[in-house]
Amino acid sequence: MITRAAARDALLLWFGSRAGLLVATLLGATFAGYADQWRKWDAGLFITIAQYGYDGEPGRPPDAGLPAFFPGLPAVLRVVHLVVPDWETAGLLISLVAGAVAMVALARLAELEGADGWMAVAALLTFPLAVFLSAGYSESLFLAFAIPAWLAARQGRWAAAALLAAGASGVRITGLFLAVALVVEFVARRESPRRAGWLLVPFLPLAAYSFYHYSRSGDWLAWKHAQEAGWGREFVWPWEAWQATWGSAMGGDEFAVAFRMEIAGAVVAVAVLVWLLALRRWSELVYTGAQAGALMTSAYYLSIPRSLLLWFPLWVLVAKVATRRRWVIALYVMVCGPLMLLNTMRFLSGAWAG
Repeated sequence: MITRAAARDALLLWFGSRAGLLVATLLGATFAGYADQWRKWDAGLFITIAQYGYDGEPGRPPDAGLPAFFPGLPAVLRVVHLVVPDWETAGLLISLVAGAVAMVALARLAELEGADGWMAVAALLTFPLAVFLSAGYSESLFLAFAIPAWLAARQGRWAAAALLAAGASGVRITGLFLAVALVVEFVARRESPRRAGWLLVPFLPLAAYSFYHYSRSGDWLAWKHAQEAGWGREFVWPWEAWQATWGSAMGGDEFAVAFRMEIAGAVVAVAVLVWLLALRRWSELVYTGAQAGALMTSAYYLSIPRSLLLWFPLWVLVAKVATRRRWVIALYVMVCGPLMLLNTMRFLSGAWAG
């Protein structure tokens, strides 16, 4: 049974942790420059798209990597910017509000599975890469659509699930994997074929986005080719990706630490996939496995640990274990919490943090 206490606890954890993070990251910074220091890496690219579109800033060479970013977050940024003039602050506010929605949905999903909802939220918020839930990135906005979509599907509300999943598909390519997982969940639950038409809805944003770039450049897969042009993320065999990442992780440059994090993330991802396979959680396995497969057949590992933020089945499983053995969540927070703060400081200093 889903209780109101789950939503209350989730919001307390979310806003309490954001307040603590604000205090920790404000040290040594002025209020005027605080939001600006969060404009790092992809956060700046989202703002560029929101301001100027996919052609990039006028007068500068076009950025071939921009189409890799789906239009959901830039579109919301433009709307929020109408009332919040500062682009960086607008991005932070979107993540703040979207994160609150996502945490409530995660707590309710965990309770539906018979776990303590607050434990799933606590596990996610203290994950070492959780800084990206606060930054002007798309993770929080994606989860604000994806987790409620999955919750609706588990409750048999397929119209709501499809519409919410369509929102997720407009935010990240990960929405494609969510859409496929919903099909598997629909079949596994032996739902009426009369409701199957809803399953097409989450695929429509990807089709529309592909057509948009086709009309601009004649390339239906511009979002995929942008990954290759901007980051060299071409398909390779899994062992080749591992070898390339391992070699970079053993180097002595500033990115070596980041690649070591990628390897750790890959190990965790494989362990989670085995866990889901053993439990025969087929739809969740499709959702997470498709992401892992795409990331582990890239030329090198990039953003694997950050992608785990989107693996809501993982956080529900952690909560289920911790509900039975409460020491698990205490140990987890004590180990991961400091790493999360350390990685936040790395991000704000401009280092590649995931």
